[in-house]
Amino acid sequence: MDMILDVICDTSIDSLRILPFLFLAYLAMECLEHWTGGKMQAVVRKSGKAGPAIGGILGIFPQCGFSAAAANLFAGRIITMGTLIAVFLSTSDEMLPIMISENVGIAMIGKILLIKVLFALAAGFLVDALFRKKEEPQIEHLCERQHCHCERGIWRSAFSHTWRIFLYIVVVSLILNFAIALIGEEALAAVVLDKPALSLFVSALVGMIPNCASSVVLTQLYLGGVLSAGALMAGLLSGSGVGFLVLLRVNEDRKESLRIFGLLYVFGVCAGALIQLLGVRF
Repeated sequence: MDMILDVICDTSIDSLRILPFLFLAYLAMECLEHWTGGKMQAVVRKSGKAGPAIGGILGIFPQCGFSAAAANLFAGRIITMGTLIAVFLSTSDEMLPIMISENVGIAMIGKILLIKVLFALAAGFLVDALFRKKEEPQIEHLCERQHCHCERGIWRSAFSHTWRIFLYIVVVSLILNFAIALIGEEALAAVVLDKPALSLFVSALVGMIPNCASSVVLTQLYLGGVLSAGALMAGLLSGSGVGFLVLLRVNEDRKESLRIFGLLYVFGVCAGALIQLLGVRF
């Protein structure tokens, strides 16, 4: 019973943290659609080339709400795939709070965040160069798929979008949290420890679990001297918090979402391998 209460409590707190970000993202999209018209959309499209830089920098703040908001903006084709990738790669999740609580030096934290941002920017611009397509914003199409009743006003429409995605996140997070609670974080850590030769690949997979436990485990293992800097970075880069869950829910093109998922894994492993090869230490 204690485990059940803990899981419900943790899930509620984690989900409520992203609620304001979801609502603000949808409210911004509604404002863009209803108030600004074609001129503002044209400005967004023209400034889109700088998107990966902006997304990569904003993503380092210790919260996963921004990655969820970015997923919605991408589904509405307000931001590019490269910008979304940059946000997902730079998202820090629970890594930063844990390192601060463990009294890790500012220089070490700054170095990790800087490397995350640099890899996020490089990957974002690369993805835009390879996959960027000229697309019109699809806010209206997104609204039609989610039956948000935009004719009732931007506030009610934004709220309608928000609660649908919020309930989806709560349900999926509850399932994941119960699974992790039953398996145990120690067992999750053992998956990484039992395969030192494959630590980069395993760490990247663990990092992609859409739950804060993955970043907690990876950070604690690194601080304990078990994981290498490369393995840590592979896991932290591939993780995107609940952003990928939201993307699966709101993006109509499932193949595109899975491609993004695969790109995150590849970028995470490659970045970790490069750090390992260069002998980088934090």
